[in-house]
Amino acid sequence: MTTPADAILKQIDEVLKQYEHFSPRTDSDDDRQSHSGIAEVLTRLKSTIDRLAPTASSHRESADALLKNYGPINSYSIGFLVGILKALRADYAAGYMQTVEALIHADIFADFLEMADYLLSQSYKDPAAVIVGSVLEEHLRKLCGKHSVAISGGTSPKKAEAMNSELCTAGAYTKLDQKNVTAWLDLRNKAAHGHYDQYTQQQVELLSQSVRDFLTRNPA
Repeated sequence: MTTPADAILKQIDEVLKQYEHFSPRTDSDDDRQSHSGIAEVLTRLKSTIDRLAPTASSHRESADALLKNYGPINSYSIGFLVGILKALRADYAAGYMQTVEALIHADIFADFLEMADYLLSQSYKDPAAVIVGSVLEEHLRKLCGKHSVAISGGTSPKKAEAMNSELCTAGAYTKLDQKNVTAWLDLRNKAAHGHYDQYTQQQVELLSQSVRDFLTRNPA
């Protein structure tokens, strides 16, 4: 079975292969097509780093500092971004992208997700959806602690969707991730409230895969 880490490595390999033989014109050349090509390459490499590197990681910080120092339209920067992406790939392949605390946290949640996968294999989509949703909500709480986001408002704990919104605002993950989390929480709520006819087995299977990927990309 392909793991989220395998999927990340595949994405990085595809991007690196695409630009392995890229040879832009020199920076002194004013050819607009050349500058357009360089901008496209830089944008693709940087967006891949931003998408796959954990928030506040040295990989993302190095890429940000690089473009700040050398400017966004500079062929000299391409080699550095490729180097950063290769380093990111090596760290994922070696399993270095998580802290000890995050690894323990991931192991515990992996057990619950495996339980959900077993239930799905037996066509018990409803309890599986509740389990996966509970894993997601607890992970959001852990991320709140990591990013200094309060998990309660006054005397009552915050709802999962409120934590999701504030985590995105705090830069814990992207707006796209926030929208996905909202949809996943909605499916969990339907399962928890007995609206079993409003989602399918296939949607719960996708939920499980998506939450696994989210936990891998955003360790707490």
